[in-house]
Amino acid sequence: MTLARRDELEDLEPGGTGWRARWFETIYRHDTPRSRNFDLALIAAIFASVFVVFADSTPSVHARFAGLFSVLEWGFTLLFTAEYVLRLIVVKRPLKYATSLWGVIDLLSILPTYFSLIFPGSQSLLVVRVLRLLRLFRILKLTRYVQESGLLGEALWRSRRKILVFLSVVLTLVVIFGAAMYVIEGPNNGFTSIPTAMYWAVVTVATVGFGDITPITPLGRVVTSLLILIGYGIIAVPTGIYTAELAAVFREDRHAATQEGTICGRCQLDVHPSEANYCHRCGERLPSGG
Repeated sequence: MTLARRDELEDLEPGGTGWRARWFETIYRHDTPRSRNFDLALIAAIFASVFVVFADSTPSVHARFAGLFSVLEWGFTLLFTAEYVLRLIVVKRPLKYATSLWGVIDLLSILPTYFSLIFPGSQSLLVVRVLRLLRLFRILKLTRYVQESGLLGEALWRSRRKILVFLSVVLTLVVIFGAAMYVIEGPNNGFTSIPTAMYWAVVTVATVGFGDITPITPLGRVVTSLLILIGYGIIAVPTGIYTAELAAVFREDRHAATQEGTICGRCQLDVHPSEANYCHRCGERLPSGG
């Protein structure tokens, strides 16, 4: 269990005893065989529902299986609606979960199908299609069940200031080179305004090179070559910043888990937090019982 997972559990409390407490352990904790099986079943349902969305977007497939896709989509929607309602019932403060990131994602993953009932007319078909795309938020539900996702988010949050400084430098270069190319090339060569020239600078410094706007004059080509070289030099900077922070977060998390953890008697995994009752790798009950 990662640091982010432990923080998430600290923010939520079971809303009672008996069946509500049991379902809380099953839904929100991930260190018992029952909760792990629940997660695996939900992941399978998410993948299946997203596959239906992809298949339904293909005209030839939709023409043959439109009725089946409709039934499946409503089945998945009712399933995820029941899961969402159950999550609200078993916690002590439902509003806290409903307004959290995961609660909003869960809600967005089920609303589009219900919205389609409000727009039954053919004139609203385009609106329905746009709303149906929100069902792809179900993909984001998967990150709840990937333990390392918390570490990735924490590393990104730690490196935010360095990345913002880097982006500020890149933005400054884009403004300077864009303004310079507007003066050098001018509207006759496609650089009709400074914002247009800044768009060219972004494409160039990212080494994408769409080719919709190209320099014509010798001086403009020299400036372009210089900007391309700068782009190759700085494109790896944010990757290095994030990688360094990610390595630090992994070291800290493993150290904390090892300090608090219990060794599994079956697979010898030693990175369990002190409150864990079962090994999250093999499902074996830990010797100390948590």
